[in-house]
Amino acid sequence: MMKRVIVNDLMQQGYTYELSEPVGKNFDANFKPELTPKEILELGVFGGKYMTDCKDEFPDDWFENAKLNHEFHDPKLNCFGVNASQSLRVWREKGWIHEDDPRGWFQWYCRYYMGRRHEDDERQIKRWVNMRRHTSQIKKACIQGDFDCHRKQRQAVLHWAYDSRKI
Repeated sequence: MMKRVIVNDLMQQGYTYELSEPVGKNFDANFKPELTPKEILELGVFGGKYMTDCKDEFPDDWFENAKLNHEFHDPKLNCFGVNASQSLRVWREKGWIHEDDPRGWFQWYCRYYMGRRHEDDERQIKRWVNMRRHTSQIKKACIQGDFDCHRKQRQAVLHWAYDSRKI
């Protein structure tokens, strides 16, 4: 039997979806994220401001060690200490936001990880695959383990579940 999730947070009220796959399992063959949503939140992303109002939707343990700031976006909380985010306004203008995931790709990934399968999966997985070019650029430009090299780009790929600490 599928589990139904009802979302009521600052960006969505009454949005409902079903979890049809086990948590963290049965991903598309082209989608092999290196980090779980929990790991990404613990490393520090989006200045800590992302998802501070939607803890009810996801497992409590995702937030136990997450680097969050309920008051404002603080790039110092990010794993590489830099701001690597574009505003939500920019994402909307570029057509990157699906109405069911108003926070963008990471929200889609969190829900996909939990077991939701959705009409937008193919597009989002293609976007994730396309981010791989940034990991290649880091590999070409930086000595492995030099976290001061391409910090903004390292932070950006971290948002997309690529573990840039291993590059």
